[in-house]
Amino acid sequence: MVFIGGINVPEIHLVKQVLQGFYGVGPNVAGKLMSKLSIHPTAVVGSLSTAKTMAITMELSKMTIENDLRRKIQQDIRRLRDMGTYRGRRHAMSLPVRGQNTRSQINTARKLNKVERWS
Repeated sequence: MVFIGGINVPEIHLVKQVLQGFYGVGPNVAGKLMSKLSIHPTAVVGSLSTAKTMAITMELSKMTIENDLRRKIQQDIRRLRDMGTYRGRRHAMSLPVRGQNTRSQINTARKLNKVERWS
């Protein structure tokens, strides 16, 4: 087991997949991070040196990921609701926010827009 970003990771996993497992790190960010640290795209976590593992952890600590990012998104939505903007009202009513059709496909939008926004 290797300790990366506060999580124990099995040594058989690919580094790119481990990085993408963090909330807020997608394929592009993971690829850029790996190229910055000169890690091969098909590298396995077990083949990394301790220095590389520490470098990955340091880079992840500089980024806004996981709970910090979730909290920031919730605060942004709360700010929109408090200001009374159109987007904020749409979030509060669990309706589509980005101009999607509501005539026939509202149920899917309501299911997908169910983040707790009432507090």
